[in-house]
Amino acid sequence: MAHEIKIPSVGESITSATLGTWHKADGAYVKEGEVILTIETDKISTELETDKAGILKHLASEGDELDIGAAVAAIEEGDAPADSGEESEPVEAAPQEETDSPSAESEEKPDIKVTPVARKIAEDEGIDLASISGTGTGGKITKSDVVGASESVSTNVAKPDSVQETSSPSPEKRTTRTKLSPLRRKIATHLVNAQQNAAILSTFNECDMTNIMALRKRVQEDFVSRHGVKLGFMSFFIKAVVDALQAVPAINAQMEGDEVVQNHFYDVGVAVGTEKGLFVPVVRDCDDKSFAEIEQDIIDYAGKAREGSIGLSDLQGGVFTITNGGIYGSLLSTPILNPPQSGILGMHSIQQRPVAIDGEVVIRPMMYLALSYDHRIVDGKEAVSFLVRVKDCIENPERMLVGA
Repeated sequence: MAHEIKIPSVGESITSATLGTWHKADGAYVKEGEVILTIETDKISTELETDKAGILKHLASEGDELDIGAAVAAIEEGDAPADSGEESEPVEAAPQEETDSPSAESEEKPDIKVTPVARKIAEDEGIDLASISGTGTGGKITKSDVVGASESVSTNVAKPDSVQETSSPSPEKRTTRTKLSPLRRKIATHLVNAQQNAAILSTFNECDMTNIMALRKRVQEDFVSRHGVKLGFMSFFIKAVVDALQAVPAINAQMEGDEVVQNHFYDVGVAVGTEKGLFVPVVRDCDDKSFAEIEQDIIDYAGKAREGSIGLSDLQGGVFTITNGGIYGSLLSTPILNPPQSGILGMHSIQQRPVAIDGEVVIRPMMYLALSYDHRIVDGKEAVSFLVRVKDCIENPERMLVGA
């Protein structure tokens, strides 16, 4: 009797998952505990392991979206076939479907390595896979290889002399329609809900980065030597935010129905951009951590986010968020709240600008700061006071060291 492998529950708010990549071929022998596929949800990617040994049967294809609890594979329990060897073979190609055509097997070489999605596109477009050079791992033909070959064929098709050239592109080539990924859909829904369910207002200021840049330059070598990580700007801003949250506790609160929940802890989310989208892992207990511990947490989270191994627990429970658009060149922006939080700080690029100091115009490295807040529970005076406190801490970093 076949043992079914089902999509597991990976969070209370997640109802479906997309099959990302098969790591074991259909019909391959797998051992207990082996990773057979990766699934992607609207928040994280998860690897599924088999809890039985036997012959693997695919019940879904890469790209399929399945409900939580749906069967994605089956295992025919038993010992490994005599000629299977110790290790099961990695996925090289999707299984050939049965066909009535007697020439089906001769149309394609059996040793061609191709992803299931690429094979399907090639079949639909009538493209010979043997004529395509794969750019994937081990020469595997990928979706982009087949799409590129299709466009090349369309461009190079010889036209009869009677056909006149035209400058108008083919209508079907003017747009590309792509289904939103689960993560992108979740981000879209999250942002729309944030604007519909909160009274978002933003206030701005700018800070002089001279002192903090000079401090980093003085201590950077010793800091790296002692802690093994660089001293970045983010740890200063996190500490400044903690200081400001303690000074203006209204920002460290959130709405729940008709109640205001006041937080007495300081878990700060740090936005991390990846190819899959924006993740906001939470640095815990920032009031108790050193600059080095905060920097190490940020490095660890960034690595996990880009590898797709970040967990739901890493993304939950923050009381405030910091986003740094400056790394992409943003001069000024109005960040959107990360519900149910009541505040988010936007950092921006550092620019050398003329400023007036003690009656003289001097050139200083300046950064614009933006605070977006929920005006339902945060008054303008409190928001401005919070941002001014952050500015003071950044311009006078010794305050954070002595608690002034």
